[in-house]
Amino acid sequence: MFSGIVEEAALVTGVHDEGGNRHLRVKCSFANELKIDQSVAHNGVCLTVVELHPEDSSYTVTAIQETLDRSNLGFLTEGSLVNLERSMMMNGRLDGHIVQGHVDCTATCTGVEEVDGSKYFRFTYNITPELAAKGYMTVEKGSVTVNGVSLTVCDSERDSFRVAIIPCTLEHTNFRNIQEGSLVNLEFDIIGKYLARLAGFAS
Repeated sequence: MFSGIVEEAALVTGVHDEGGNRHLRVKCSFANELKIDQSVAHNGVCLTVVELHPEDSSYTVTAIQETLDRSNLGFLTEGSLVNLERSMMMNGRLDGHIVQGHVDCTATCTGVEEVDGSKYFRFTYNITPELAAKGYMTVEKGSVTVNGVSLTVCDSERDSFRVAIIPCTLEHTNFRNIQEGSLVNLEFDIIGKYLARLAGFAS
């Protein structure tokens, strides 16, 4: 479980495809604190550490084909920035919201607007009535995870929404590289999914 509070925008230093799997080597400041089998969210995708490389403060994770199909990890290349968050400690504050690290779909950035020192990003995603019935949607002032970042929704529409990004978030995440046409990962609120599921049983 995660909170959507990104610890670091880290550098991808290696990409290796093996069959349908993609191995990502990532260099970050806390790599030497990690252990094999530990969970780390990458752009909001929960992946397991499979190798440690203490010689250059990096580690390796593996994404399977289903993960690549549902997320933007298949587009990462050497030199890409990826948002990282280690799993949440249960004795701490939940500063963001409950994030599972299970990306639901991707979305495309369709607008960036600068407003009073912050930036508003609009994202559009494909939605069907079947997916909406499962809770794959946003609600005004609700929570959504974009590339692993816990954010508050504004201007929620049927297939799009906006989020406001403050300068600190721009500086410490890969939002600094997002522009119109960029592909991002979305995880919708798990509480909304459970409510949608319960409503489906009740109807």
